[in-house]
Amino acid sequence: MPELPEVETTRRGIAPHIEGRRVTGVVLRRPDLRWPIPPEVTSLLPGQVVESVDRRAKYLLLRTGAGTALLHLGMSGMLRVLPAETPVAKHDHVDIAFDTGKVLRYTDPRRFGALLWQMPGETHELLEGIGPEPLTDAFDGERLFELSRGRKSAVKTFLMDNAVVVGVGNIYASEALFAAGIDPRRAAGKVSYERYVKLAAEVKRILAYAITRGGTTLRDFLAPDGAPGYFFQELFAYGRAGEPCKVCGTPIKVVTLGQRASFWCPTCQR
Repeated sequence: MPELPEVETTRRGIAPHIEGRRVTGVVLRRPDLRWPIPPEVTSLLPGQVVESVDRRAKYLLLRTGAGTALLHLGMSGMLRVLPAETPVAKHDHVDIAFDTGKVLRYTDPRRFGALLWQMPGETHELLEGIGPEPLTDAFDGERLFELSRGRKSAVKTFLMDNAVVVGVGNIYASEALFAAGIDPRRAAGKVSYERYVKLAAEVKRILAYAITRGGTTLRDFLAPDGAPGYFFQELFAYGRAGEPCKVCGTPIKVVTLGQRASFWCPTCQR
């Protein structure tokens, strides 16, 4: 699944092409993705100017005066800005056409993504009650420490809780915990304040760096220009089970936490 750096990379890729441009039409080649596509997408979006392209958690927000289109890439979704005459492929489900003669095309083989609508002044229910963005001052070690007290769940599961902080998915949680030297299996409530300060700093550093590297390509994700991300070449823990740790040489281990594969070095992480 595309994680925060991949979604942010997509936002930065499409924004210069559609911000300030007028939507001339919307083509839905199917009525639903993960959920039904609201009728407002075709009734209200055409004719509107895209005022900004923002991101909240892993959702892209195309803001207009009539409301906001919310896009989620799901497991395998991809957004590209293409000439309107570009032939349509099997999994090209949505085109948002602009006055430039280009379309924003949403492609999703697995259809786990979403296209939703948020009226002006409202917050979509999927965005209610979620935590702060990890790259803002609202997220820090103090927040992690305070929210973790009394928690018996694994620290990695805690870090991936959207009520704690949004957008820290499986790959980057594994990498941040490795960099902070914290065993992902450790109970969240047993991690010290000092270690949470280190963990929050590593989350920020790794996410920011991954964005500059174009995110992490696994099987499905491609950047808007079709190029893969490159951060995957620099992973220290994720996906490296059985391989020697790049720091100490100990074989990387894997365990399932919260139904997700978690990778760690038993020597470097305690």
